[in-house]
Amino acid sequence: MTESKAFGSNCIGANDQTVVGRFAPSPSGRIHAGNILAYLCAWLVAQLQGGRVVLRIEDLDSERSKSAYAEALMRDLERLGLTWDEGPYYQQNRDEVYAAAFDSLSERGLTYPCFCTRADLHAASAPHAGERFVYPGTCRSLSEEARKELLSVKPAAWRLLTRDCDIAFTDELQGPVSMNLASDCGDFVIRRFDGSFAYQLAVVVDDAEQGVTSVVRGYDLLDSSPQQRYLQDLLGLPHVEYAHVPLVVAPDGRRLSKRNRDAELESLLGRFGTPEGVIGHISYLAGLIPYDETIAPDELLCELTYSKFVESLQGKKQIVFS
Repeated sequence: MTESKAFGSNCIGANDQTVVGRFAPSPSGRIHAGNILAYLCAWLVAQLQGGRVVLRIEDLDSERSKSAYAEALMRDLERLGLTWDEGPYYQQNRDEVYAAAFDSLSERGLTYPCFCTRADLHAASAPHAGERFVYPGTCRSLSEEARKELLSVKPAAWRLLTRDCDIAFTDELQGPVSMNLASDCGDFVIRRFDGSFAYQLAVVVDDAEQGVTSVVRGYDLLDSSPQQRYLQDLLGLPHVEYAHVPLVVAPDGRRLSKRNRDAELESLLGRFGTPEGVIGHISYLAGLIPYDETIAPDELLCELTYSKFVESLQGKKQIVFS
C-alpha cells in the first residue's frame, strides 16, 4: 500500500518509544461500569509499562455532547483515582486538522460522495443477527457527471475507497485479527452529511498527533481497528497497539450503556460505598484480583505485572456485572 508522507510527517508518536495510552470518553452521559473497566485497563496498560495517559474528550457529536457531562466525567475519573498526564484535549475545535487529512485522501482520488440515507441502506441490505453491515457500493460507480448533478441538489456523506486486501494485526488481549475491508466492511464514511468528520478519521488523526501508542477500549470496537489501521497506512501515520477488553453486560446479556442508571457511578458508590469499593468489585469480576475487596488503582498496580494483566483478560469477550 502506498503511503503518504505529506500528512502526519510531524506526528509526535512516530519516533517515541514511550507507551502512551488514552482515556477517550464521549460526553453524552455519566460514566458507568463498562466505561470504568475500559479506563482502568487503559490506565493499567500504560502504568505497567512505565508510560503515560492522555485524556481526550471525544465530542464530535455536537448534538449529544454536553460540557457538563465532560466536566462530570473528569471529576469521576479523578474520584476513581484514574489520573492522566496530558489533556484534556477536545475534538470540536479540530476541524481544520481533520480537513487536512480528508483533503490528503481526496486529492489522491480515495474518497467519493455518497447520497444513500440510512433508510436506503437498511432497505438494500439489512444484516442478520451477528453479521456486519457491508456497504454495497451503491454510489461508488456513479459517473462524475451524476455526482456533480446530485451534489447540486442534495447533501452527501463522503466514503473512503477500500481495497480487496486483508488488514491483519495481533490484539494484545483478543489475539490475531484479520479483516478484508472490501468484503467485510465496504467503503466507510469519513465525513458525514452535515459536514462533520466521522469517528474513524478523527481518532486516527488525534492518536498520531497526541502521541498515542496504546489504544485500550471495549470489545465492541474491535471491528473498527482494521479501518483505523487502513487509514493510518494511507495517511502515513504510525500504528498503535490495540487491546480490546471484555464488554460489561447485565445478567440478561444486555450490554450496559449510559442509559443503565443502576450501573452509573453514583449508583455504584451507593452500593459499594467508596471509589475503592467500585474499583475492587469491577477488578474482581474481570479476574484482575482473586477477591471482591476494596482496592485503589495504585494498589492494584502493585498486585499486577503486565503479563499477569494480559493473562487475566486474554480472550474474554464479556463479563457479567452483578
